Amino acid sequence: MGIIKTVDIVKEFKLDIVAGKSGVDRVIDSPDLSRPALELAGYFSHYDPSRVQILGTTELSFFSLLSDKEKKTRMRMLCTRKTPCIVVSRGLEVPKELIEAAKNYDTPILRSKDSTSNIIAKITMMLNKELAPEISVHGVFIEVYGIGILITGESGIGKSEIALELIKSGHRLVADDRVDIKELEQGLLVGRCGSPLIQNLLEIRGLGIINVMTLFGTGAVREQKRIDLNIHLETWDDSKQYERIGLTKDHTIILGTEIEKKVIPVRPGRNVAAIVESAAMNFRLNKMGTNTAEEFEKKLREEIQQGAK
Repeated sequence: MGIIKTVDIVKEFKLDIVAGKSGVDRVIDSPDLSRPALELAGYFSHYDPSRVQILGTTELSFFSLLSDKEKKTRMRMLCTRKTPCIVVSRGLEVPKELIEAAKNYDTPILRSKDSTSNIIAKITMMLNKELAPEISVHGVFIEVYGIGILITGESGIGKSEIALELIKSGHRLVADDRVDIKELEQGLLVGRCGSPLIQNLLEIRGLGIINVMTLFGTGAVREQKRIDLNIHLETWDDSKQYERIGLTKDHTIILGTEIEKKVIPVRPGRNVAAIVESAAMNFRLNKMGTNTAEEFEKKLREEIQQGAK
């Protein structure tokens, strides 16, 4: 999970700082926003000061109907030392009572020219992205035929070399060695390179580090991609029974989300890059409703039944 401060919102959306400039380094730890309508009416029982507060035309119109004493009281209660910021939308005039309360608690008061719904949508999208649960895994992340494939396996098994073969075939690299994965929403995992230092780079043993974008062009890389499939590479074990038909589906759990997993045994002479391409195409085919393994099992069962008659 990343760290985001009020100042990041100010810079991203070019907001005006009306008051509380000394408090813009406050950390925002909740992706939820609030429009404090009930609070302006005096009901603070469930007020969450840790959220970014948004004041639009509706809230300020109601606020203008309050008595001078109520205005001061409500704004003092709205501004706390925990409140990341209060954003006034549509470029509306900020009430003097709010400015005075903000100065007492160093609460940042920001103003946006956007409509209330637009600024809420923009800030929510930013917070959901930056505050999403995150994990780093060792592997190679590559897009093959539009499918985001996370290739994992023990060090030295050949993940980067397979990625190089796939890139030469026109597929795109997202990350090598360290993949940062975020859960943007339930069931949606997005992976990207774990460090700007190694972005667009591949480490090939015996050759060294190569820049994929320099060698193959900008079309050979992409910044991030949804994770659809995990292909785990392992050294071929003659004593182990590997899946031969494809009826059994395995999964790996990442941040609480199930990702389909294929275990590919590696040994000299196997074209693993071609197998990964086939896995990507078969994954797309399954998503479109066609499952070759199930069709084969159905036909085999029918043959057996006919032979028994």
